[in-house]
Amino acid sequence: MSEALPPAEPLSAIFARLIANTGPISLMHYMGESNVRYYASRDPLGAGGDFITAPEISQMFGELIGLWLADIWIRAGREAPVHYVELGPGRGTLAKDALAAAKRYGLMPSVHFVEGSTELRDVQLAAVPSANFHHDLSSIPMYGPVLIVGNEFLDALPVRQMVKTPDGWRERMVACQGERFIPVAGMQPMDSAVPEARRAAPEGTIIETCPGAAATVFEIAGRLLEQGGAALLIDYGHDMLRDGSTLQALREHRMVDPFAMPGEADLTAHVDFATLAQIAQSRGVKWLGTTPQGRWLRELGIETRAESLAAFAPEHGPAIHAAKERLIGEGQMGLLFKVMGLAAPGWPDGAGF
Repeated sequence: MSEALPPAEPLSAIFARLIANTGPISLMHYMGESNVRYYASRDPLGAGGDFITAPEISQMFGELIGLWLADIWIRAGREAPVHYVELGPGRGTLAKDALAAAKRYGLMPSVHFVEGSTELRDVQLAAVPSANFHHDLSSIPMYGPVLIVGNEFLDALPVRQMVKTPDGWRERMVACQGERFIPVAGMQPMDSAVPEARRAAPEGTIIETCPGAAATVFEIAGRLLEQGGAALLIDYGHDMLRDGSTLQALREHRMVDPFAMPGEADLTAHVDFATLAQIAQSRGVKWLGTTPQGRWLRELGIETRAESLAAFAPEHGPAIHAAKERLIGEGQMGLLFKVMGLAAPGWPDGAGF
C-alpha cells in the first residue's frame, strides 16, 4: 500500500522564507501563487465553499446564456462545426444549463473547458460528460466558429499594481512585518510602465492592471477574427478607467484580509472592462458593448422566465423570485457585475447590448 503524501507546506511559510532570502515579492506574484494553491486544493463553490456564482444561484442564468449563443449563431448562418468554449467552468452548471437551452434551437456544439484544477474537472465531467479539457486556449480546435463564455474567470487572474510615491512610480510589493504580510512600495523606478496620460496623478494613487486578462482577451479576439464566433465575458468590474486597489479576499462567504492567509482564500480584483474592450477592438473584432448584468438579463427576458418557472412549480415560486432578484437587483449582482460581448467581423450584433 502506498504511503499518504505529506501535507503541503503552508504557502505563508514559503512566502516568508522567499521574502527573507530575496526581499519583497510583487503583488502579482503573491496573488498568482496564492490562487494557484487555492484552486488546486479544493472545490471553492457553493454553500460549503467560499463563494457562490450566478449559475449556482439559478438555472435561468445558464439558460439565457445558451439562448443568447443559439440566437447569434442562428443569425450568423448556423455554421458547423461549432465549439462551445468555457473558461473556468466552475462545477459545469452554467455549461449544462446553457447547452440544454441551446439544443432546443439546434445548436449542439462540441464542448471545451479551460480548467486547471483536477478536482473541479471531475465535478465538471459529471455535469457535462462530453467535455474536452484544456489548460489554455491554445489547444482549442482551430477550425469552425467558437462560442466563448467566461463567468467570473478574469477576476481571479493576478493584478499588477503601481503606486505613486514621493520619488515617482513604484511597483506595489508584498513584504513581511513580523508574522504579517504587508503591501509596500518597491525600490525600482517604474514611471515608464505607467501610461503617460496617468503619470501626473497625485502621490498615493494606485493604478491596477491585469496582464493575464489582457492576454486572454487578446487571444479570444484573435480566435474570433480567424474562426468566427462570439464571446461573453461576465464578471464584477468597471466599464470606465479608474484608480485604486480593488484587491479583495473571500473565505467562507465573508470578506477577509487579502494578506492574512495566502492560498487559503479566494483572491480577486475588479475587471477593467474599459481596457479589455480597447484590446479586443485593436484586433478588429466587434465590441458589442459592456452592460450591467441586471439590465442584460432583463433584456433577455429573465423576468418572464421566472414567472413561467414559478407558475410551473408554485411551491418554489418564492425561491425562484429571490434568485432572480439576486441576479438582477442593483444592490446585489445586477449593477456591479458586467457583461461584455464580442463578435467576429461579419457576425450580427448580440441581444441585450
